[in-house]
Amino acid sequence: MLWSILVRFLKPAWPLILTVIIFQLAQSITSLLLPTLNADIIDNGVVTGDIGYIWHTGGIMLALTLVQVACAIAGVYFGSKLSMRVGRDLRSAIFGKVVNFSEREMGQFGAPSLITRNTNDVQQVQMLVQMTSTLMISAPMLAIGGIIMAVRQDLGLSWLMVVSIPVLIIVVALIIVRMVPLFQTMQKRIDRINQIIREQLTGIRVIRAFVREDVERERFTTASKDVADIGVRTGNLMALMFPAVMLIMNLSAVAVIWFGAFQVESGETQIGTLFAFLQYIMQILMGVMMAAFMFVMVPRAAVSADRIGEVLETTPSVQAPETPAQPSTSAGEIVFNNATFAYPGADDPVLNNVSFRVAPGSTTAIIGSTGSGKTTLIGLVPRLFDVTEGDVTVDGTDVREFEPLKLWDRIGLVPQKSFLFSGTIASNLRYGNEDATETQLWQALAIAQAADFVREMPEGLDSEIAQGGTNVSGGQRQRLAIARALLKQPEIYIFDDSFSALDVSTDAALRRALSTNLPDATKLIVAQRVSTIRDADQIVVLDNGEVVGIGTHTNLLNTCGTYREIVESQETAQAQS
Repeated sequence: MLWSILVRFLKPAWPLILTVIIFQLAQSITSLLLPTLNADIIDNGVVTGDIGYIWHTGGIMLALTLVQVACAIAGVYFGSKLSMRVGRDLRSAIFGKVVNFSEREMGQFGAPSLITRNTNDVQQVQMLVQMTSTLMISAPMLAIGGIIMAVRQDLGLSWLMVVSIPVLIIVVALIIVRMVPLFQTMQKRIDRINQIIREQLTGIRVIRAFVREDVERERFTTASKDVADIGVRTGNLMALMFPAVMLIMNLSAVAVIWFGAFQVESGETQIGTLFAFLQYIMQILMGVMMAAFMFVMVPRAAVSADRIGEVLETTPSVQAPETPAQPSTSAGEIVFNNATFAYPGADDPVLNNVSFRVAPGSTTAIIGSTGSGKTTLIGLVPRLFDVTEGDVTVDGTDVREFEPLKLWDRIGLVPQKSFLFSGTIASNLRYGNEDATETQLWQALAIAQAADFVREMPEGLDSEIAQGGTNVSGGQRQRLAIARALLKQPEIYIFDDSFSALDVSTDAALRRALSTNLPDATKLIVAQRVSTIRDADQIVVLDNGEVVGIGTHTNLLNTCGTYREIVESQETAQAQS
């Protein structure tokens, strides 16, 4: 997976790759020439006392050093540009894929894991590209070039390379093999700590209200220790690698000097040649060490690439049809025909053979116990999920045959958890209609029973909203979300338990305003309170994913035991309060 991702995202950047290779090649060539020139200075200048030769050759070495420095700087610069480009394109590809996921894929991966994949995992691949550009390209050049130059200097000492290089490779390989599973575990534990942090930040008020600070602190401490333990174990292996590499390099240097000294004494080798050979073998081992450093990063980057690949290769379950239907009407009729939905691998379906009709311009309410499938049911209309059996039609056309944008244009959805974006009240409302005038904004706020509290804010429509709407109450957040949907002016409104945070009087006033101002719109309401749905044209009662009653409030009291139990339990609770 790592290789396929690198090929896919590096291929468009081939000019940058070529530039990096050219500069790294120039840097490596200059590095390989310097020991030979140094040997010439010793053998032909210092030994003979030729000061002019020393100055001349030293000048050449200085010029090559300047070229080496310039090429190194340029190589790092263009390598950084290359890695930043790959990181940008990877994040863009992941984001583009995720925004097309249905609720099924979002549930499969989970938000914490997707955040980690688009941040930490991309960073690992990006770092690999960065280090490859600066180290991995030059490492084989130095190693191969160093071997050639060392053999040219002294063939008699070359056997030392045959011993030291394999030993170094074996030691590094043994350490890397132990690091791979640790990196896999580390990414999963980072997912876990992201999940905990996200839950705690989102539910900070609930944690305080129920005095759960100590419990949540313990959860976070445990997750942090798990990450730290893996980090320490991988760190220990890394810490072991470099002393081992340096030990082998230093022993190799001692061996070169030891055996080379005998050759110098016998006249087989000159002193300058011995020092050049020593420098070359150090360059060779340094190249191997740099490659080893890269191989330390490759396992973790490979794990991250696999996780990124899982996202990029996932096909969204909700797909646009090849030939979208063109419905001739837009009345807002909804029909569920034996609609069944089950998650992949689940033993039982969430919804089972649900059938009912929502007439155009009517109000249909859905009620049932927690976990009965209410939110999943209404999610089938805008195709947050697709039915596994049966069908759902809007104005006589299966929702799976609509072009998605055309379907969503017909629907105004207020989700169970109302979400506001960072910005102002006006900018949030204009998600429903970006061209809405200020007058239209106030009209929508008035219908949603939100105009009064917005007027009381210091800056009115320009008042700041924190991310997620955390600086307004739950009821205010719901009313702003409803106003946002009203500005869209669709044929169908879906309210998923969107009145739960409102008091009874505000709830009643909002429903009256919706009935008065949207007489021709189809309204599908999920609610827990019976008072919210009492006046609906049709009430659908769900129990364990099945329809157990359909009718008006009065009819269901006489014919549906489940509905009667819900009503009696709420009336009892109100009487006791």
